[in-house]
Amino acid sequence: MFAEPTLLTRTTQSSMKLVIPSLSLLFLAATATAGDWPVWRGPNGNGHAAEGEKPPTVWAQKKNVLWMVEIPGRGHSSPILIGDKILLTTADESSQSQSVLCLSRADGSEIWTKEINRGGFEKKIHQKNTHASPTLGSNGESVFGVFNNNGSVQVFALDLDGNKLWSKNVGAFRGRYPFGYAPSPLLHDGKVIVASEFEKDGYIVALDQKSGDEIWRISRPGSTSYSSPIVANVSGKEQLLISGQEKVSSFDPETGKNLWSVAGTTHATCGTLVWNDDTVFASGGYPDKETIAVKADGSGKVLWRNKDKSYEQSLLVVGGHVYTLNDGGIAICWDAKTGEEKWKERLGGPVSSSPIYAGGHIYATNERGITFVFKPNPERYEEVAKNQLGDEGFPTPVFVDDKIYIRTATHSGGGRQEWLVCIGQE
Repeated sequence: MFAEPTLLTRTTQSSMKLVIPSLSLLFLAATATAGDWPVWRGPNGNGHAAEGEKPPTVWAQKKNVLWMVEIPGRGHSSPILIGDKILLTTADESSQSQSVLCLSRADGSEIWTKEINRGGFEKKIHQKNTHASPTLGSNGESVFGVFNNNGSVQVFALDLDGNKLWSKNVGAFRGRYPFGYAPSPLLHDGKVIVASEFEKDGYIVALDQKSGDEIWRISRPGSTSYSSPIVANVSGKEQLLISGQEKVSSFDPETGKNLWSVAGTTHATCGTLVWNDDTVFASGGYPDKETIAVKADGSGKVLWRNKDKSYEQSLLVVGGHVYTLNDGGIAICWDAKTGEEKWKERLGGPVSSSPIYAGGHIYATNERGITFVFKPNPERYEEVAKNQLGDEGFPTPVFVDDKIYIRTATHSGGGRQEWLVCIGQE
């Protein structure tokens, strides 16, 4: 069934979409769910899996792979998991269709597919981007998504059976560069919040989750940027945080009012901000390089900054330290308070996926489909495992119910095939 021990390959029967490498899968219960992964970057939006998760650290083609399914089209969105369902987006470039897929959490089989758009693709996007890069979000009852279509940002809501509840064009996205769109929707307190940052008429907008009606809008002209907004409880209050346009900025998530802004990072960033009790951390990007730590109390105090760059991927804060696998495939650990570099280790890259902390380990995937598993040890780089799956790794993996869900791709004979793979202890 497999041509190489480290690469996924198509099944010999073209009509067979579900591959089950282990009979143990037959005994998985569809209702055995320990929790959900409802939005980009996990249940708390900070790249941490829920406490108590114990995912495998080692896997291979025939080891700890519970199931794998072919995903049609192309997309870099991560899956989300709600109850017994897995939801993700994809785009077919030949038909110019953008769709939401719903799969069974038990075995990856298709439950439903909902086409959202046909036609309207940008003529050109970055080779590392897709027409289905933003990750979906769910409040447990509805699913919310964002597509860039016909030069505009389209926000939509579906129920968990795939029925469209509403759809709204919230405004243009006309970036300076033909790179495409990236930010994922943020769900907070009954609102869907999306960003569209570009030179003339950039904005962040909040919509009512039930009706799609606009609640507030922030004008964000300046430069094209790609970061997803995030809400964090930091320095004693809830703050909507975003980087880009040479600023690290905070807004009131209820009203959109600007709380503070500090000069930092660069024109364009892609990563989502991370934080601890009183400090936020950002990195980017283009055309300059900077990683920065800012007090989130409105004082404008910059605790530290350096000239390192994690552009497409987000940072990760664990136990008083900031970790990254940067654009060049170099893993780095900094002291969160001082910015002191604790260690630096070249693992290889390039990198687009964001690191995740789960079960006491950091999982970081590079664009070649290699996931490095290491301990959050500020004294030294302490590798636990290095796992190859497919030959492409752009989406960030998801960690739920002691399992890992990885969207990957393989290339063979000039063709490309995407897969969703469920990894768990056999």
